[in-house]
Amino acid sequence: MPLVARVLLVVAVAGLGVIVLYTATGGLSRAVATLGTSLGGLFDRLTATASPAPSGSVLADSPVIEPPSEPYTNQKSIDLVITVPSGVVGQHGALVRLYVALKDQAPAPVHEDVPIGSTPRVVVPNVDLTKGVNDFTATLVGPDGVESEQSAVVRYVLDISKPKITLTAPKEGVTVNRPTVKLTGKTQGRSALVARNSTNATSATATAAADGTFALNLPLDTGSNAITIDATDPAGNVGELVLSVRRGSGNLTAELSSSIYRIRISRLPEPIELEVLVTDPDGNPLEGASVTFSLTIPGIAPLTFEARTGGDGRATFRTTVPKGASEGTGPASVLVRTDEFGRITDRTVITMVR
Repeated sequence: MPLVARVLLVVAVAGLGVIVLYTATGGLSRAVATLGTSLGGLFDRLTATASPAPSGSVLADSPVIEPPSEPYTNQKSIDLVITVPSGVVGQHGALVRLYVALKDQAPAPVHEDVPIGSTPRVVVPNVDLTKGVNDFTATLVGPDGVESEQSAVVRYVLDISKPKITLTAPKEGVTVNRPTVKLTGKTQGRSALVARNSTNATSATATAAADGTFALNLPLDTGSNAITIDATDPAGNVGELVLSVRRGSGNLTAELSSSIYRIRISRLPEPIELEVLVTDPDGNPLEGASVTFSLTIPGIAPLTFEARTGGDGRATFRTTVPKGASEGTGPASVLVRTDEFGRITDRTVITMVR
């Protein structure tokens, strides 16, 4: 028993002896009871095992990592900003410990522990990223080395690959019979797209959907149009696709030509060949169109010939201008008929000279 406790015990016993001398007093028993209770409580407190003092632990709360506005990045190192509870600000020996979990791996410490300064904001500089997913967490480490629970996960994704652009329409070199062309395709999800037509200095922008699909409408100029599509993915990488698109006339066309336009009568008989090129409203060669050629030479009965265009959109009429033709000019013409686009004609002139 401690010395102080023994002294108090002696005093208590002496006090009780004095009280016995006054047993005749009515309130004496209450005084004895009160004194006994007080001394007993004091005795218990003195002899009880002392409770340990608080250790100054910083583990009451976990830190918070500031999330990025965009988790995808093409930067190979980053600065992480971590906010700590106000109760540990400026505490000597308190640290922030950073962890990273890569794909299919458990969290592992990364970077050196960072001391907590005089503000709740702690910056962990130049944290290296690994290609792919990087899941960061942080803990507080107290002066005694005890760690807090880990913070919520903050994800960064290192992406250094250029986004691929796959165009579903139109095809390279196609002729479009419209003032604009619709560009549809697929690239990396959420990529920013810009299509530019260098022929007429126009452009169009869009953002790819989460699945990467996109559509842009770009104005066209007459003839060939040189188009470039740029895709910038969420990490900042840029991919490019180049194509050429031709704008058609918008009408069914027929172009008649002759192998010879001026014939000398003295050289008759003379072979002649008429040819027609038929294109649809998109400017593509039209196969299967019905064609009627007509040739009128002065002094000769008119000649006609029926044909159909081939896969190249062409049809040909070959004949011979016989002797007996007279001086002058005569028309050569063609009539083209289609089920889908209607009909069209074209003509030229053949001249007979001496």
